[in-house]
Amino acid sequence: MGKATYSDEFKEQALCKVYQRNGRTIKAIADELNLPPRKLRSWLESARAKKMTTRADPAKRPEEWPIEARLLALQQSHGLAESELAAWCRAQGISAHHLTRWREDFCDPKRTQSTPPRDEIRELKLENKRLAGELSHLPPSQIVPMLADEGSYLASESTFYRVLREAGQLKHRRAERPAHPRCKPRALSANAPNQLYSGDISYLPSCIKGLYFYLYVFLDIFSRKIVGWQVYAEESADNASDMMKDVCLREGILPGQVTLHSENGSPMKGATLLFTLDMLGIATSLSRPSVSNDNPYSESTFRPLKYRPDYPVKPFDNLLEARDWVEHIEHWYNPVHRHSGIEFVTPAQRHAGLDQALLAQRRRVYTNARAANPTRGSGQLRKWQYVNEVHLNP
Repeated sequence: MGKATYSDEFKEQALCKVYQRNGRTIKAIADELNLPPRKLRSWLESARAKKMTTRADPAKRPEEWPIEARLLALQQSHGLAESELAAWCRAQGISAHHLTRWREDFCDPKRTQSTPPRDEIRELKLENKRLAGELSHLPPSQIVPMLADEGSYLASESTFYRVLREAGQLKHRRAERPAHPRCKPRALSANAPNQLYSGDISYLPSCIKGLYFYLYVFLDIFSRKIVGWQVYAEESADNASDMMKDVCLREGILPGQVTLHSENGSPMKGATLLFTLDMLGIATSLSRPSVSNDNPYSESTFRPLKYRPDYPVKPFDNLLEARDWVEHIEHWYNPVHRHSGIEFVTPAQRHAGLDQALLAQRRRVYTNARAANPTRGSGQLRKWQYVNEVHLNP
């Protein structure tokens, strides 16, 4: 009996049954076609050998296969038995775990792109390491033109900033302490004396260049009265603490009655002063660093004190001389000086509650003067309005 021969059409139909066997074994298909199972397996291996061109490049490793070649490999290996899959993988030069990983990549919606080739990853790491050493300390405004000089354009400055911001790397990188945003002090107000005080320190020149005497002044913001002052040879929270004790005793301040707003220097926020204020029941408020506008009442008080005609031309020889001069100025400022911010009454008058009667008397004088000579003056009379409330940092 001669050797059986089969046409190419029959072989193609037999292989189609193998590819579409739906879980049946090759032996079952061979029995159905009245073929030896070994013959059908040899046809299958020959057909696979003809399709070796499905790989992108035989010299490439499986990790370097393009997406199209990976997808085609998954289609051809689908449904093969374990032994057939092993033979097919050997023929293609890959392993079964490569197919498993590729199948997970295509099925996972979060992994829409394949892993870059190892050579590309290695090159990117080396380039990133080089750039990190050269450009890590530079801002995007410097990085973009430097890369452009090298013939490379990665992204615009705004894109660099956006990527850095999303990665949490847009932070302070210098050696000095980073700046912190300073909020405006809370708004304060007073509608009577001894409710809101302002404290500050000013320099008085001494006869030794570079050395100063320090004038401590505590001001009642409502009345503008200097409720406490002293000149010391040094700045210290202890000095401010002793002064506040004297002011509270002299003015009869009760716990919870007064709020003290002061500048942000160490003498005004030292532990000794803060402890004393807490013991006396005085609330505290601080200006922002280097912002004089947060403490305007104290700043404006120093101007009439230091720009008086009798202000000494020469520096003070000693501490006693400086104290004598400030005492003289205080005796002028509180009972004599008519303050423009409180309708030109003296701070002592307003502090004692005499300003309302004085302003009413002025209004009567103006009214009588207009009645006596109606043709004198075409505008309205000056109102001499009483200032009911004073605001700090509104």
